Amino acid sequence: MKTTLARSLALTALLGLGALGCGSSSGSGVSWPPTASESPTATETAAPTGTGGGSAELLIGQVNDTMRSLAFTGIGNSTAFDGGTTQVAWNPDQGLRISYSATADGGKDMYCKDGVTYTSAPLLKQGLAGKGIEISVPDRLADVYVVTEADGRDCSMYFVLPGSGTFAPEKDTTVNGVRARAVVASSGPTSDTYYISVDDPARLLKLVSVRDGRTSSTTYSGFGQKQDITFPSPERTMTMDEFRAQVDAG
Repeated sequence: MKTTLARSLALTALLGLGALGCGSSSGSGVSWPPTASESPTATETAAPTGTGGGSAELLIGQVNDTMRSLAFTGIGNSTAFDGGTTQVAWNPDQGLRISYSATADGGKDMYCKDGVTYTSAPLLKQGLAGKGIEISVPDRLADVYVVTEADGRDCSMYFVLPGSGTFAPEKDTTVNGVRARAVVASSGPTSDTYYISVDDPARLLKLVSVRDGRTSSTTYSGFGQKQDITFPSPERTMTMDEFRAQVDAG
């Protein structure tokens, strides 16, 4: 049982709770971006006539470059939780913060800096519960953040688009008054639709994701407006191994 728990804890943390329901390699109506390994993929296609030319792959690369270098915020919901709001803040000089208001004991956060993810213990517990795994987190760990590293990937793994996708001109629309082209990536019952600004620089304006029959949507804004992100202090963090030992100990 403990071996199963350890494996599950490690997996969930590496998914950043991932994919707390989310969307891209990224991810958040907020879908939140699953890890690259879980992101749906699709074959690249040529751009439809009259949509500006170029390939979907080229446009995705441009969007990812912009999103990595430009501060932004996002708000929506997650397929991982019933109700509540998910808020995202990215400051390329500091890192990433994702705040969830739908956890059982109130709002909880996860952070990412230099490829290292910090997930609050209650949020980790609820993420596991959503996968059918129940654990008991002692009260002394209520304010602890569990630290995991991303094997060389940086924090953009939570919001970049997957490397391939197809244009979906029938879904082209406007987002907050800005014309947007739709790029779709899907695999079986899992799908992500990315709405990308037509105007330069290409930016992700909205993400709609479907996971296990649930739909989430996140809208991105505040481009270039850097928010200050304060990370958990060292005394409030522990490794996954340390956390597992504390949970196993009761």
